[in-house]
This record gives sequence, structure tokens and C-alpha cells, in this order.
Amino acid sequence: MTVTQPNDAHLFRSLHTPSAPLALANAWDVASARVIEAAGAPAIATTSAGVAWSLGSPDGDVLTRDRALKLIARVVAAVAVPVTADIEGGYGKDAAGVAETVAGVLAAGAVGVNIEDGTRSPAELATRLAAARQAADRAGQGMFLNARVDTFLFGLGDPDTRLKETLSRAHMYVDAGADGIFVPGVTDTATIAALAGDISVPLNVMAEPGAPTVAQLGALGVARVSLGPGVAQAAYAAARRAAHELFGTGDYDSLAEGIAFPELDALLAEPR
Repeated sequence: MTVTQPNDAHLFRSLHTPSAPLALANAWDVASARVIEAAGAPAIATTSAGVAWSLGSPDGDVLTRDRALKLIARVVAAVAVPVTADIEGGYGKDAAGVAETVAGVLAAGAVGVNIEDGTRSPAELATRLAAARQAADRAGQGMFLNARVDTFLFGLGDPDTRLKETLSRAHMYVDAGADGIFVPGVTDTATIAALAGDISVPLNVMAEPGAPTVAQLGALGVARVSLGPGVAQAAYAAARRAAHELFGTGDYDSLAEGIAFPELDALLAEPR
């Protein structure tokens, strides 16, 4: 069984700084993690949606805990950098179930987790975060607990008060033990600056085409930039594009954009 190394946890925590934001191109399996690591990633983050899709499930707390933990363990074993795992709502029916999941994530060797509120009440996620924090503390690991606030991503509540609601949830989650706050769905610079200025822990945003650059986000106060399921979506789009070519025009031009077979094969052959 893999056990989280405290030095990796401390390193991962130290990477969260607006002066040089932690950039995470989220992986969904061992091969994508190795490709991303080889590109120079200081850490690997999984995408829960990408992981679920690769294992034949939709996103949204459908994937079972055991299958998720096995994937996390395989990714941790395959790379030499710290790994943080997106565990959706915690893969548990209640706070006790979330605590069991976090214990399993730590045993798999990951140094951080994302837990999302989604359509849950803020109070429920706060209870889940507190249980996650306690489980990590009992294990004696410096796990980085990232709390995802989905008000902007899902368009929850009144648009005129959405920023206020987001900040209210963020403060509640920090009080419950969160080390970072993740607010996907925001690219507006004024809103990002307001979030960074009012949240006392590292702010994580999700980048997409048209969003400010990593450096520009850092200047706004962002400490962590994720691509979420975007890389997996792009990979599956490449598969669809190749299929359309093959079944339509009968050509194969899009395959020219692929990673060379020897290069990709060598990444998986290297001992870690």
C-alpha cells in the first residue's frame, strides 16, 4: 500500500502562490498523467469527470469509491511528483463516508483532494469538509483540502448576489478546514480579483479558452489554475475527429497530430 509522504504534501502546499500560480493540466489515467508530468508539471491533479468517463461512468457522484481509489493509486505510483485527487462530493453518502474516502486517498499516496458542493447545501459540504480535515489530521498527513464552490459554474442563485453567496460559502468552508477555495466558471477579472481579495486561503480558478493567462491570473491574486475536464474533453474530441474522418472522407490526416508511438510508449516504460 502506498502512503502519502509528508515532504510531498509540504511541497504541494508550497506551490500555491500568486507570484507563480500552480498550473494543473488535469489527468484522468496513468498515460495522461505521465504525458503531463513529462511536459514539466510540478504536480498532477486528476479530473473527476475525466476519471469517471474513462471508467465508463458519467460525472456527478456516480463512480464508486473503490474504483476511484484504485485509479488514484495507479496515478500516484506512475509519477514522481505530488498528486491531488478530485473526489467529487467525497464518494460517500454522509460525512463519515467522506472521511473513509479521504483515508483511502491518503493511503493511495495522494497529497490533496478537491471536494465540491454542487447542488448540496453549503452546510452539508462544510460538514463533509470538517470530516475530511479530521481524517487527514488523524492520519498525520498535511493533506491540502481544496473546497469547490459551484455557484458560478452551475449558475446558482441570483446573478446580482452570486459573488456575495460565493464568498459566504468560501468563508464557511475555510472555517470547516479547507486549505484552498476553488471557484470554477469565473473568467471575469473583476470578479476574480474580488474573490482573491476576500478569501484568506489560496484561490483556485478553472481556465478555459479566452480566460486570462496564468501570469495574468496570478497578478489578480490567483494561486492555482486548473484545466478541469478540458484536457480530457480535447482528447475525446480528437478521437471523434479521427473517427469522422475515417467514416466520412476515408482519410486519416488528424492522426498526424498524435504523439509519436515510441515517445508515448517510452513514457510508460520508464521506472518510477
